[in-house]
Amino acid sequence: MDRRSFLKSATAGAAGPLLLSGQKKASPNEKFVVAAMGLRARGRAVLGLFASIPEVEIAALCDVDANQFPAALEIIAKHQRKAPRTETDFRRVIEDKTIDILLVTTPDHWHAIPAILACQNGKHVYVEKPISHNLAEGQAMVRAARRYRRVVQVGVQSRSSRHVAEACEHIRTGGIGRVFFARGWESSRQNSVGRPADENPPPGVDYDLWLGPAPLRPFNRNRFHGTWRWFFDYGTGDLGNDGVHRIDYARRGLEAGFAFAGKSLPEWPESVVASGGKHFFDDAQEWPDNLVATWEYPGALLTYEMRVWSKPVFEGEKEGAAIYGEDGTVIIGNESWRALDAKGQVIRRGEQSIAEYDDAHNRNFLQCIRDNSTPAGDIGLGHVMSGMIHMGNISWRVKRKLRFDAERQAFSGDAEANALISREYREPWVLPRV
Repeated sequence: MDRRSFLKSATAGAAGPLLLSGQKKASPNEKFVVAAMGLRARGRAVLGLFASIPEVEIAALCDVDANQFPAALEIIAKHQRKAPRTETDFRRVIEDKTIDILLVTTPDHWHAIPAILACQNGKHVYVEKPISHNLAEGQAMVRAARRYRRVVQVGVQSRSSRHVAEACEHIRTGGIGRVFFARGWESSRQNSVGRPADENPPPGVDYDLWLGPAPLRPFNRNRFHGTWRWFFDYGTGDLGNDGVHRIDYARRGLEAGFAFAGKSLPEWPESVVASGGKHFFDDAQEWPDNLVATWEYPGALLTYEMRVWSKPVFEGEKEGAAIYGEDGTVIIGNESWRALDAKGQVIRRGEQSIAEYDDAHNRNFLQCIRDNSTPAGDIGLGHVMSGMIHMGNISWRVKRKLRFDAERQAFSGDAEANALISREYREPWVLPRV
């Protein structure tokens, strides 16, 4: 089947493949047959974590860059005797009825389409954050997971962490009093990407497939491995790269503070305003290196500060969040948390390694497939987290405060901002209809 024909059949909405309610669930003794899509850096890390779980069989590896296969195969060889097959085109994996789970650890612009097609073809999905390249993609991904009754776990691993749960419980039980403000931040130094010239794609790379829905442009190493995230066509800047995690810490803290007051934090903020720019790096990056974004809820603010040029760290954590209460503060880092009283003295603390809660997150995903239950990092939650960073990025791009209508999933009275809710898709890689 050619590319256009496959996409036409796969995106046919109600005419697409449906998971029958009688389809059997995996038993505790059965293997989960897994395909992994995207095999660099984070992709190999996620692959290794899943491969280490005895109930998992990695059956297929997929990447548009064939040069990534040897390292990924070495990882698998440590955990299973049978080598997985390799594919450069993910559609062959989507069509394979023996595959139970698709791991999507690709660049941001390649999250939504394979995740939706996988759901339509009866597969469960693990997808890295941010779940989407834009708000419209996130909406479609939630619809697909719900319509096809698939478990979709988002790679916000702290949702399975003990230390963040402990921090939020301290807030929920009144440990810092009433809460009105939370702050997330990124203060770790990034590197300049320079301004390399365009060139030919490396041998073994299907560059047209790598571009997928993005506009056709000459190959440039800056717009490829690793540094793709700093360009509008493929990434969401550092707000989407690291901000998702720290914004989630802050949002969970606000949620706990509202619970202490007997209230509920709304799912979506009412408004967003962001300002910043390219103030440090003189290079080809399009997203800002200096940014402050603020989301407003009824009775509370959540702010995120991003300084990817900074050497000193903030609040003792190069990336983290602080929840400020009337009687104290809770600071959450990636592997620890601490509570301060009104005088700034530490009164409680806890810690947990990233490796431990990474593993817990993946096992939670598999258990929820068995139980047909909601995972810790459910796609609906992932859409809110990712949607907040899209809101912040859009406010920065249009240079003004925006009001958000949660019911319509759109900005109120702002056509320019609403035009950035979706994107132009390069045929045939259009967003599947759900």
